[in-house]
Amino acid sequence: MSQPLLAFGLGTGTRSAAGAWLEVLFPQPLRNPSPAITAVLDAWNDGAGLTEPTEASLLALAEALERAGETAQATLARSLQGYAERAVVVAIREEQPLHNVPEAYLKLQLLSHRLCRPHEQNLDGLFAVLPNVAWTSEGAIAVPELPTRALAARMAGRTLCVHAVDKFPRMVDYVVPAGVRIADGSRVRLGAYLGEGTTVMHEGFVNFNAGTEGPGMIEGRISAGVFVGAGSDLGGGCSTMGTLSGGNKARIAVGRNCLIGANAGIGISLGDRCTVEAGLYVTAGSRVSLLDESGTLVRVLRARELSGDSDLLFRRNSQTGAIECLSNRSAIALNAALHVNS
Repeated sequence: MSQPLLAFGLGTGTRSAAGAWLEVLFPQPLRNPSPAITAVLDAWNDGAGLTEPTEASLLALAEALERAGETAQATLARSLQGYAERAVVVAIREEQPLHNVPEAYLKLQLLSHRLCRPHEQNLDGLFAVLPNVAWTSEGAIAVPELPTRALAARMAGRTLCVHAVDKFPRMVDYVVPAGVRIADGSRVRLGAYLGEGTTVMHEGFVNFNAGTEGPGMIEGRISAGVFVGAGSDLGGGCSTMGTLSGGNKARIAVGRNCLIGANAGIGISLGDRCTVEAGLYVTAGSRVSLLDESGTLVRVLRARELSGDSDLLFRRNSQTGAIECLSNRSAIALNAALHVNS
């Protein structure tokens, strides 16, 4: 019996003039697909992880999927027949570092389709695999080809607009999850996980392999690797220290019903019902005065010792400048009207 699939995707993408993949759209990616799809792939391409099919092989795949009862995937395979030169089939059987662009794009889209949560996939090697791409009004273009393409557009009476030069595209160009509001699409990278009820305002930002359980109001930064629990708000200009911004391999999480105030930040995890005062950045090494419920100093400790604890309020003493932490039993209840995204 063959090894079952962890992920499967039929996609269509863009190549450079040299034939290298720049990006791939997977309209209907699958996480843990049915044994029937595994059997079809075993017979169709001997279970290869990456296949660049011909028109004839796509037809054979579509027919095999139909016989297996996988109607949606069969229909997709048929729709790709006329574009076989841009089609790709990806099958992932085990979690291991990434090897190629189509595989990377499949894993990123599984996240944005909410088919898995951050940290549930192996994304090692992602930055080495993904090429730097010019994201333009005429699609993805290899950066060295940009001057030629821009000139050709001008000669044809068009203006080629470059929106970004980056390894990651905008999530909304590939996936728009149900029940979310995104004020500026460029602020959410492909590979972000946005739970239903999430609002990302104009200055909010969500990186790949990070996101929200939803609902929540995001006006600050959710860095790579950070996951925010339901009912939590990130105030304007606030920041979370992720795996790419000084947190290294540490996984920073924000619990449920938390508030990180405007221009504040965290380098530790928060449990549920925590508040960080506006303008206060709490790093793992910050010295914190722990107060009891009467306001009496208990002891001074490093913030990392409080990482993940619930019902805490972090504030700065306006007279001494010391960071203080005390019980936060009266956690702020979020305004439900802000989180209606229907």
